[in-house]
Amino acid sequence: MPRRVPGRRTRTRTRTQPRTPVALALPALLAVAFLLLPLLGILARTSWGDVGTHLTSPGVVEALELSLLVSGWALVLSLVLGVPLAWFLARVDFPGKALVRSLVLLPMVLPPTVGGVALLLAFGRRGLLGPWLEDTFGITLPFHTSGAVLAATFVAMPFLVISLEGALGGLRPSYEETAASLGASPVRVFATVTLPMVAPGLLAGAALTWARALGEFGATITFAGNLPGTTQTLPLQVYLLLQSSPEAATSVSLLLLVIAMAVLIALRGRWTGTPQDTNDTANRSRKQATSADDDTASEPEPEPEPEAGAGAEAVAVGLVKGGGERLTVDERWALHADVTGFTRLTLDAEPGTTIAVVGPNGAGKTTLLRALLGLTPRAHAELRLGALDVTALPPHRRGVAWVPQDGALFPHLSALSNTAYGLRARGATRAEARRTAQLWLDRLGVGHLAHRRPAQVSGGQAQRVALARALATSPRLLLLDEPLAALDQTTRARVRHTLRSHLEGFGGVCLMVTHDPVEAVSLADRVLVLDEGRVVQDAPPADVARHPRSPWVARMLGRNAWPGTATADGFAPTGGGLLVVADPLPPGTRALAIIAPEAVSVHRDRPSGSPRNVWPGTVREITSSGSRLRVLITSDDAPDLVAEITPGAAVELGLADGVPVWTSVKATEATVVAL
Repeated sequence: MPRRVPGRRTRTRTRTQPRTPVALALPALLAVAFLLLPLLGILARTSWGDVGTHLTSPGVVEALELSLLVSGWALVLSLVLGVPLAWFLARVDFPGKALVRSLVLLPMVLPPTVGGVALLLAFGRRGLLGPWLEDTFGITLPFHTSGAVLAATFVAMPFLVISLEGALGGLRPSYEETAASLGASPVRVFATVTLPMVAPGLLAGAALTWARALGEFGATITFAGNLPGTTQTLPLQVYLLLQSSPEAATSVSLLLLVIAMAVLIALRGRWTGTPQDTNDTANRSRKQATSADDDTASEPEPEPEPEAGAGAEAVAVGLVKGGGERLTVDERWALHADVTGFTRLTLDAEPGTTIAVVGPNGAGKTTLLRALLGLTPRAHAELRLGALDVTALPPHRRGVAWVPQDGALFPHLSALSNTAYGLRARGATRAEARRTAQLWLDRLGVGHLAHRRPAQVSGGQAQRVALARALATSPRLLLLDEPLAALDQTTRARVRHTLRSHLEGFGGVCLMVTHDPVEAVSLADRVLVLDEGRVVQDAPPADVARHPRSPWVARMLGRNAWPGTATADGFAPTGGGLLVVADPLPPGTRALAIIAPEAVSVHRDRPSGSPRNVWPGTVREITSSGSRLRVLITSDDAPDLVAEITPGAAVELGLADGVPVWTSVKATEATVVAL
């Protein structure tokens, strides 16, 4: 038995909820009662013993059959017209969009009888289109079953449109864009990616539309009349029964009430149809998957890499281009692109070239990739791949494969089906596509996950599946947006080796956005440095590493980078101070001073001897970098400086946050690069 300490209160940890204000609780309870009492009235006044007799009477059965017919056709018509309209409202910007959305919502707030009058004035015999329909096609809508369908569609279709538009608005466009980059036409993307992913919203909207059409009264009786067997639906039957048999009217009302409540209970309040955040759902599931199937623990090793020629031949099985002709491994695709807009550059690359695109956030890296895909209005690319000018072609016919940062795996498809998607879109048979997809999954070490869905794999595994999906299509141009960012260090090295092996035999050009200097050096033949949409440097990785022309790149490489201006005495950093260098540039030249952290000496007292650059400073941060420590030192006489020292030296110097120190750099250890 737990012992209670005298003089102390034992506190139990309970979850407390905020106290509900009485001023709000009472009106809320009254509102619930106001909505509930009419329903209780129906239940209380129903003659339960006669319900079966009332509902099986010939008039009620006939009205029920007609209601089901009318509501069914109204649902079909709403799907045919409303689904494309919802897509346009969610995906296309056009003049008058707000007005169109208002027109969609208007029937929901318009009195039903006014809607019936409007339909009569539009489609009646004296309406705007009525005489033309009757004279041309012999169609008369008023006082006909088709008129009841039209009236029900008019008042019910808005429920489908707003529900589906909300679902489409919650769907990230990257899924559809990725599908297009894999060779899927817009119609195929809509049918195989968009609709399956917004299915909950579509089903919710369809259920509400059907229920609303089933219960339509005002517009129907005004426009189509109340003809038994022709336009007399179940709500109209209730209206007539109230005058002759109130008990039967109550029973029929109970039936409609049960149907309505069944629809709402099935939807469980999700009437807007907005899908759950796919990222959040996937991330939660992946956390569980990772604990049981870690990237580095339980996975088998990837299959041994085939030789370049054999591997290329194996994965080319069944691949076809957008136009239907088959790709061969001998085809070579050089790249020429003139990009204008936010990102402005001219890019030329020979087949087999891998270009690492680096730069700070907002530099235009992703905009460049999207411009080459034809997916962004921010930039436009005049693009030539080999002898083909693909500028005017839509994304799905360019032969450009894209792996976005998040992978954008289709959550409703397995890893195998995801990987085979592009092959099927390009015309491969199902068997060929799945065989080639399995080969690529095996090469990237995730073949054992072929039948799992994206939410059932870890983030690193999902990224490898996305990479396999892009590589399987044998594209003319391969665009990778930080493809290895989600992988742990061990898996990243393994996948980097696989990717490098493939790129060695790749007949096209690969552009890879990365923030990892190891990826840039190990995978790329060239490094393209962007800043504010402009090219700062375009050179081999070794040249960029030795002479970076961007402060961001220098810092990415772990070096100190000071922008400034060359002077007669050396170099004047923008942040103030003076740096003496061994090889100065002409005075007035805008330049970047590069100092390696290991070239910075740290002292507790002012050093004496050969260093020509000495500054007092204060330690502000100490971090670990492998077996060494990186020390950030601020100074009033020079920009911030990072020094790299051994842990033993840090202990000997007594370094800690706030400790005053002196730093020194030899003139020969400072490199100045003209900008």
